[in-house]
Amino acid sequence: MIGDVPNVEAGQEFSTRRQAHEAGVHRPLQAGICGTKKTGAESIVVSGGYKDDEDYGDVIVYTGHGGQDGAGNQVSDQSLDDSGNAALVTSYLEGLPVRVLRGYQGDGPYSPAAGYRYDGLYRVTSYGSKLGLDGFLIWQFRLEAYDDTPTPVAAQQPELPSTPADSGTTAVVGNETPERITSTVQRIVRSSAVKRQVKAWHDNRCQVCDLRIEVPGGSYSEGAHIRALGSPHDGPDTVGNVLCLCPNCHVMLDAGAIVIEDDLTVIRGGQPAGPLRTDPRHTIDLECVRQHRERWRG
Repeated sequence: MIGDVPNVEAGQEFSTRRQAHEAGVHRPLQAGICGTKKTGAESIVVSGGYKDDEDYGDVIVYTGHGGQDGAGNQVSDQSLDDSGNAALVTSYLEGLPVRVLRGYQGDGPYSPAAGYRYDGLYRVTSYGSKLGLDGFLIWQFRLEAYDDTPTPVAAQQPELPSTPADSGTTAVVGNETPERITSTVQRIVRSSAVKRQVKAWHDNRCQVCDLRIEVPGGSYSEGAHIRALGSPHDGPDTVGNVLCLCPNCHVMLDAGAIVIEDDLTVIRGGQPAGPLRTDPRHTIDLECVRQHRERWRG
């Protein structure tokens, strides 16, 4: 299960990993990453398993799996072929949420004093490799809490690594005691399964320019809604209203620099740019195409 678990709230504590397993928060009893390359990562455990981990509460720099001996020392390189690491790559490429469980064995200020604590949903915002403290290649994943995920209380507040201010600029001091308000967040729930299906049909190749972006561990594309979701457009979250695009073509579609004719000819910058590449399994909703075109042509 990707995302929230029914009847489990952020901050809920578990005495043992088995209890977390039974609640569906983190299914493995030992592995720190739950998931596969195909499905993405369901959940991770932050519990001091890797010395290169960094925990800043709403930001986690999480070391991937593999290459350790029984004493917790890195003795060989990690690989993105590892199922857990591949799962986190998929979560990044597909924009899927990851559940975070913190354990008492973690050495960071956000670790619980005892047992385990579910700390809500995070997203993988970047990943890359480096030489770890033990001198072997490791893969690390940066996870950031969603806006409505509460930051756990820390015994001591760590500081995120910062970039020095540019010369000639005034540093922002901020507010040590910011005002707190209670608000209700309303979000459009987009079906990840819809976008993933369309991208799978097209093998992550852009339907407009035919670009397929290769990255370590996989390939990248974006699921773009033709008729925008939400008011005032109220487009449907269906496969017929989604295209598989590269980031550039996605931006151009959203900004009206690309529109599509009823015969699926792509108009880019006011000029015909060839036919939209299609797949027999993917039927485009022409009503959504018309609505998008009329929105930008008036």
